[in-house]
Amino acid sequence: MTEPTHHEPHGGALGARLNWLRAAVLGANDGIVSTAGLVVGVAGATDSRSALLTAGLAGLLAGSMSMAAGEYVSVSTQRDSEMAALAQEGRELREQPEAELRELTDLLQARGLTRDVAREAAEQLTERDALRAHASVELGINPDELTNPWHAAGASFLAFTVGALLPLLAIVLPPAAWRLGVTVVSVLAALVLTGWSSARLGAAAPGRAVLRNVAGGALAMAVTYVAGTLLGAVGV
Repeated sequence: MTEPTHHEPHGGALGARLNWLRAAVLGANDGIVSTAGLVVGVAGATDSRSALLTAGLAGLLAGSMSMAAGEYVSVSTQRDSEMAALAQEGRELREQPEAELRELTDLLQARGLTRDVAREAAEQLTERDALRAHASVELGINPDELTNPWHAAGASFLAFTVGALLPLLAIVLPPAAWRLGVTVVSVLAALVLTGWSSARLGAAAPGRAVLRNVAGGALAMAVTYVAGTLLGAVGV
């Protein structure tokens, strides 16, 4: 008899990795779209390489710093909430252990165990590590894997920067006559990739995600290009 082979991954670590990957893809996507819209808009007003480079670098730095700061604040708030919940759970375990044991038993029973089995499991989990048991079953928190705001900020900064470099290089490196075409084609191709990747990470069909991604990016570039052209025509 051969043991069955399970190819599908299990555990909370997988979910955490997928969330990080999805955040990285979306951060890169934001960098692509926002920087592409900026440089294409400037290209509508001027063909100066220095102006395009200045605008693109300013957009890259401002966007990446904004993403990092926003992610840091958001994840710090989440971490504070997780730590507060763990602290409260620890107090409740010290002050009313029997009530907490009954609560853990009820939670395990609600997951499909019989009352007797749930009680026995709750007692064993409590003896081993009561706080960890309640954090996992009741709060859905792993005390060893609390969210790290610095990691989140760094990942967002890096993802946005990588995404933003594509339209920036595409607009400044080619000859003036090719800049717009090369940028649009490169950006749309990148948006196909990020749309497909985000859909696959979420186990969804990629068609609609790719279409939304490409349509949104194309619209952003079209709007900013028209605005830049109009501003350039009136000498602004």
